[in-house]
Amino acid sequence: MTRALARTNFHSSRLIRTLADLAVLDATGPTNAFAETLGLWIDFADAIRLTGVNQASTASAPEAHPALQSVEGTSLGEVIARMRLGMESTITKSSAPSTARVRSELALPKLDAPLDDVKAYAPFRRYHQAHQRDMESNARGLRAKVRDGVAKASPQLKQLAELDAAFEGILCEREARLLSTIPSLLEKRFNHLRKAHLQMLLATTQTDDNPDAWMQPGAWLSRFCSELQAVLLAELDLRLQPAVGLLEAFNSEKSQHL
Repeated sequence: MTRALARTNFHSSRLIRTLADLAVLDATGPTNAFAETLGLWIDFADAIRLTGVNQASTASAPEAHPALQSVEGTSLGEVIARMRLGMESTITKSSAPSTARVRSELALPKLDAPLDDVKAYAPFRRYHQAHQRDMESNARGLRAKVRDGVAKASPQLKQLAELDAAFEGILCEREARLLSTIPSLLEKRFNHLRKAHLQMLLATTQTDDNPDAWMQPGAWLSRFCSELQAVLLAELDLRLQPAVGLLEAFNSEKSQHL
């Protein structure tokens, strides 16, 4: 009988916690250990590819450990910080209708459809998907840039960079499929708040609804837009984690050579 591996709380990311707080996702976590679950995502051909990358990197690495080389140009930390700040600014500005100065496809939409229309959420879905495309493109380019910088620093970090490139190629399609489900998860939250608003109108016997008041502080649509912004920021944090992990490995090895 195989002994169960110790649980690792990789499911408790900022994005998962945010979605769980909105009651659109169960945050109890997977029943299998992270390594076991990852193994289910990697098929036989992928395993051979990873083994080849690892063996090639190990064979080419010298036994001696030379001093860590510095990365030329702007530091990796500054590159990541600048990208994060820019993307966060795009998300927060596009979520503020009165001050938005971003591309039209990233600007927070207006709710034009009647509240009882099942298609009322459609513009928010398109808005979220536009941000996802923007984040994916920028995060992938950033990861490649950081990986190139890290690979030049030492043989050990070159091996890490090569493994990261292999994992990206293997897991990117699955990651994209999983993240593409988030707009649908948020539709549940949108419908919940929308129905609660309609029920409130019935309970207070209000015959007229004022769409202009929906974005007032505390109103149902204003609340949803704030929650949508929080989810986008958490998703950005998740997408930047591979680049941040490479930076942490670089800084850790650098500190050992000081």
